[in-house]
Amino acid sequence: MRKTIIAGNWKMNGRYDMAIDLVSAVKEATSGKGVCDILFFPPALYLKSLSYEIPFMSRYGLGGQNLSDKDDGAYTGEISGEMLKDVDCSYVLIGHSERRQLYGEDNALIQKKVRKAIGCGLRPLLCVGESLEQYEAEETLSHISKQVQSALEGMTADEASMCIIAYEPIWAIGTGKTSSPENAESVHSAIRSIINDLYSDAPSVAENISILYGGSVKPANAAELLAQPNIDGALVGGASLKAEDFIAIINATEE
Repeated sequence: MRKTIIAGNWKMNGRYDMAIDLVSAVKEATSGKGVCDILFFPPALYLKSLSYEIPFMSRYGLGGQNLSDKDDGAYTGEISGEMLKDVDCSYVLIGHSERRQLYGEDNALIQKKVRKAIGCGLRPLLCVGESLEQYEAEETLSHISKQVQSALEGMTADEASMCIIAYEPIWAIGTGKTSSPENAESVHSAIRSIINDLYSDAPSVAENISILYGGSVKPANAAELLAQPNIDGALVGGASLKAEDFIAIINATEE
């Protein structure tokens, strides 16, 4: 059975005290309740401190917001997968729309990063999604298919099984707009079909991979989105910075 996952991407937000308080509040409110995995993607500076707040081998996990496709060397400002592992990360975001749009990360680079993460023993949370122009031109599925196929190219079934995918329609990120549950479900179902085609000789890959929805997920819309059969959780942006909102979204997995 695939995991239900609620992940919070803090982006470039927060301060030390806020980070500790937020994780502590979420942990206190959810400890011993529910079954979903809860992941935090804070700014890299706070990862090690937050690792002390998370029990070993628990449902809570830490991840980096990015990693380099290089192991080490003269790459000022970059963070390697081994460095993330060294501060107790188990996950890493790769291919977020902001990395693609603002920093020019293309499918070829994202493929390298996914392979680098898996080689380090990190679970990649691969983000895919279409722009408003692509959505209006009905190019959503062709665009996302290219993103998924490129990222997984050359991977074995076991390697692909380490991945988590997040569908984030770019036009819904931080805009207050949300894809309808029915539209989001149709895209999630299509992504699962794409993976099934890639690994037709290992159908458990598509069946067991967790596909999350991201794009203005809030307490008000979480339950309806998470009720869809192919939506296995959420990658939450702004609402993950408020403990009350993030906890409400986590609780929506039980509704």
